Amino acid sequence: MKRRNFLAGGAAAGVAATTLSAPAIAQERYEFTMVTTWPKGLPGLGTSAERLARRLETMSNGRIKVNFFAAGELVPPFEAFDAVVGGTADMMHAAPYYWQGNHPALNFMTAAPFGLTTVEHDAWMRYGGGQELWDEVYDQFGLKGWNAGNTTSQMGGWFPKKLEGVDDIQGMNFRTAGLGGEAWRRIGMNVQTTPGGEIFQALQAGTLDAAEWVGPWNDLALGLYQIHKHYHYPSLIEPTAGLEFTVSKSRLSELPQDLQLIFEVAAHAENGLVTSEFYSQNKQALDTLVSEHGVEVHRFPDDLLERLGRACAEVVGEVAEHDDLSRRVVESLAAFRSDSTEWTTIAEEAFGQTRALDIPYPA
Repeated sequence: MKRRNFLAGGAAAGVAATTLSAPAIAQERYEFTMVTTWPKGLPGLGTSAERLARRLETMSNGRIKVNFFAAGELVPPFEAFDAVVGGTADMMHAAPYYWQGNHPALNFMTAAPFGLTTVEHDAWMRYGGGQELWDEVYDQFGLKGWNAGNTTSQMGGWFPKKLEGVDDIQGMNFRTAGLGGEAWRRIGMNVQTTPGGEIFQALQAGTLDAAEWVGPWNDLALGLYQIHKHYHYPSLIEPTAGLEFTVSKSRLSELPQDLQLIFEVAAHAENGLVTSEFYSQNKQALDTLVSEHGVEVHRFPDDLLERLGRACAEVVGEVAEHDDLSRRVVESLAAFRSDSTEWTTIAEEAFGQTRALDIPYPA
């Protein structure tokens, strides 16, 4: 897709400029097409993508023009990657693990099953070598990506009844995604990766028996509580979930340095906004699900968590066998996980346990 140049004022403006002591120079404008994997207006995901598109225009003072398309408006949601690689679109807002068929290491740019927390994931991406490894993967496809949001720790899913053990999930048609889907399959599920906008209909039609999407805020918006009332936690497969803002490198290279930097800065800013937004909205949405819609919240039984955790470790280890780049990604992430676990335990977890004590605090 070629860039479009708009020269303000045309020839007349050029003639007039010769009479000025400091000639006004018309600035080139660059038009980009953006696709997403999210339904239009979906809170936190669809709205983030639209906000990012508008911010690029504002931050560039109109030098960047973004034609925005939600899932299905230009291409189907799971064809966003191919659209950008092939030139139908110039950039996308999605989740990298959707593209694991192109390279399995992309799973870890969203979430490592039984891996990192949200804070740990951001730290690994920015200061632990994660971004550089992601760049290596996407260089093969002519892409440049940044994390541009995080749903924070997700819920485990919606089920037709409270789960009492691993036997309850055998043969169940379950919607999930990424490497975590393979872990669920290994302990008995029939896994399907259904786009977010189609989950409700699949549950309603019985094509799916159960589903995992994101967390209370998004799940409330999709109305999943209308089908099932049993909501389980924790999610071992997505203890975090990094989103992506990804651009065609050839299109990005057309831009002057200041506009290239705007793309990166806008992605980092959106990453912080979305992460905070999900964290602030999830508890309120969970209260609504329970108090207004009769949802019952259950912790997964211990035997299921242990089996699922072991399956997560297996599938992550197998990715390392795919190629040298995958091995280096897994080794980098595993080393960061090992180092950060001690600090997370000393700092975050210990404080959380102490805060749960019966100590009065101002209301």
